[in-house]
Amino acid sequence: MNYVEVSLETTPDYVDILTAELAEIGYESFVENEDGLLAYVPEADFDESTLQAILAKYQIFTAIACSWQTLEKRNWNEEWEQSYEPIEVGDQIRVRASFHEPDARFRHDLLITPKMSFGTGHHETTWLVMNEQLTLPHSGIDVMDVGCGTGILAILARKLGAQSLLAFDIDEWAVENTRENFALNELHEQAEVFEGTIEEVPAHRQFGGILANINRNILLRDIPLYVQHLRAGGWLVVSGFYEADQSAIVQCAEQNGLLQKRSSTRHQWATVVFEKR
Repeated sequence: MNYVEVSLETTPDYVDILTAELAEIGYESFVENEDGLLAYVPEADFDESTLQAILAKYQIFTAIACSWQTLEKRNWNEEWEQSYEPIEVGDQIRVRASFHEPDARFRHDLLITPKMSFGTGHHETTWLVMNEQLTLPHSGIDVMDVGCGTGILAILARKLGAQSLLAFDIDEWAVENTRENFALNELHEQAEVFEGTIEEVPAHRQFGGILANINRNILLRDIPLYVQHLRAGGWLVVSGFYEADQSAIVQCAEQNGLLQKRSSTRHQWATVVFEKR
């Protein structure tokens, strides 16, 4: 599968806004640079008219220069390896590639191979979810990672004591990358990965914790399904949406029997933690 790299030259004030807009229409990965933003979307999902319509909303306020090119998988991997830097969440978590040396100052050392997947830790929502995971009970419970990307959240869940993992994504490359990253972190048993959606999770499967870092529209559609797979007293962490959309997410969750425990934001992105009553 090829990806399209969209380069947006704009002011820093509009980088987060454009990231949120593009995430809503299927863009999977984002890299901020000194000129603005690089955004990546599967070639089959790239639509020039939709992109231009989004940009037009903001070009009346600021200058936005746009260009794009198609990247093959190999080129994308080389790009990531050249630009990837370790991610630190407080003084507890460090996410690094295998070509970085470990740092003993951090309690949790997570290894990933950076590829074309959303969830390497650089995006604000991935950081937010990992930060929330540090405060949630994981020991001895089964955890599901919805839209797993690189599998980074599931890997952290196991390091925090999760008994078993179920991770899935609709992107075959993400599934391949998650399996590779599970192996890197020696998650050999009770760590299942498949290509698909929440609808393909067997009805009898129940989890003590669910991680869903996707986007607003999928969350609003699928939260009722997450609840069906969540044990009473279990927790659900959702992210992948702009803080302006938080009220709609909370309303949907509460209508489906969830209780909001807390929320947090980072550079206008939001994460909310719920508990099943």
